[in-house]
Amino acid sequence: MMPPIQLEHAIEKLAREDWGRMLASLVSSFSDWQLAEDVLQDAVEQAMVVWKKDGLPDSPAAWLITTARRKAIDHFRRGAKFAELQPEIAYLNQLNQQPSENDIDNVIPDKRLELIFTCCHPALEQKTQVALTLKTLGGLKTEEIAAAFLDKTTAMAQRLSRAKTKISAAGIPFEVPEEQKLNERLDSVLSVIYLIFNEGYTASSGNAVTRSDLSEEAIRLARIMVQLLPEKAEVAGLLCLMLLHDSRRIARATESKPFIPLEYQNRSSWDKTQILEGTTLLKKTLAMQQVGVYQIQAAISAIHAESSNWEETDWSQINALYELLYSMHPSAVVKVNHAIAISYAQSVEHGLLVLQSIENEPGMDAYQPFYAARADLHSRINKKRLAKSDFARAIALSDNDARRDYLQQRMEAL
Repeated sequence: MMPPIQLEHAIEKLAREDWGRMLASLVSSFSDWQLAEDVLQDAVEQAMVVWKKDGLPDSPAAWLITTARRKAIDHFRRGAKFAELQPEIAYLNQLNQQPSENDIDNVIPDKRLELIFTCCHPALEQKTQVALTLKTLGGLKTEEIAAAFLDKTTAMAQRLSRAKTKISAAGIPFEVPEEQKLNERLDSVLSVIYLIFNEGYTASSGNAVTRSDLSEEAIRLARIMVQLLPEKAEVAGLLCLMLLHDSRRIARATESKPFIPLEYQNRSSWDKTQILEGTTLLKKTLAMQQVGVYQIQAAISAIHAESSNWEETDWSQINALYELLYSMHPSAVVKVNHAIAISYAQSVEHGLLVLQSIENEPGMDAYQPFYAARADLHSRINKKRLAKSDFARAIALSDNDARRDYLQQRMEAL
């Protein structure tokens, strides 16, 4: 008999690693998202009973998918439209009659790419795309997703339910887009994954500066995408960027200092394994000659990662990369970061001129990083009154306690 704690740990690990693949296979089999989730959850509940008595099977994922298919067949047989569903029932019976395999690759066709493109369909709003991706590809519980958004569990459950209803009602296809639409839709998918990472790497609210559960989940999703789309350089570029950023996570906070900016981080605590993986993959990716915005940002992060200290950072190269990034993706957000690079590569005054050029851009009056950056630049040339004003505005726009306290300390130090 398997101990309950060990069994729960095994099933939780399985849900994180293979839930998306199992769910995608079921959705593709009978085109009913809710039914797929229901029968898979029923299979997990049955596994809790059977595995406790018999122990783990050779391939837990294969056991679950086979059990879920049988439950789907039972559901169809009980339904009022039994005769109409004979093709689906015959197909599922055929799948379940195939020789049992222990290899997940043989038992479960990998339909995760179709699943993530469905989750990130442009007909769904971005918050719903993120939530649905975390639920289906990540196997996160509804209450975990609600906590990430600071929503109530009931409200998040309703959002997810409405999304699945909309997918069904609108006839959103469960498929990988045709090549002519693939890159456009892929941008949306990568944006969703990066949003998940950023909320983990720089928590928008709460007490902690990071949410490691979310950043780790985003990296896991990116690894899946690289596996499924190895020929798309920007997919690997996003993975490189997140690995290099995440390598600094531990150094961004301590018990006594809940927020530590890059300049003052203990670089010996950076994750050298992640840096090596990120920089090695980036070199291979850039060699594909499909340069995109994620690869450029990863290159900027790599320069920081490979600099032994703040003073030896190659700001001229970072400045050049930001110029290239802006030419490919012109936005005020890029300009804010570019201004900081220019302040080190050229002069603080040049950086302030860049910020001045975008201060009237739409949304900039409520963009916290703009005021934090301008406050920093003003303080570096001893313009205390202007710096205090910008620090005060940045503090007012901060929802994260750790960053707010850090900015407050900077302002008081003036």
